[in-house]
Amino acid sequence: MGSISSTTLVLIAAGAVGLVAYFTLVLAPAWSSYGRLWERLAASFLSLYILATFIGVGLGIGFAVVWFYDRYAG
Repeated sequence: MGSISSTTLVLIAAGAVGLVAYFTLVLAPAWSSYGRLWERLAASFLSLYILATFIGVGLGIGFAVVWFYDRYAG
């Protein structure tokens, strides 16, 4: 497979799925809810806070899994 490991492929796929979910479930409804261009741009900008929250929650869950893995793995 070359220099790309399976872990890297899984992380890339998870990131792609997350971005597709953000665009279809958050950004598209925010964009279509308004009629004027500046309102659409403002809603798109504010939806970046939702994306940042999704990333933060995902990082927190991933960190918790790594941190507590040795306690509950065995």
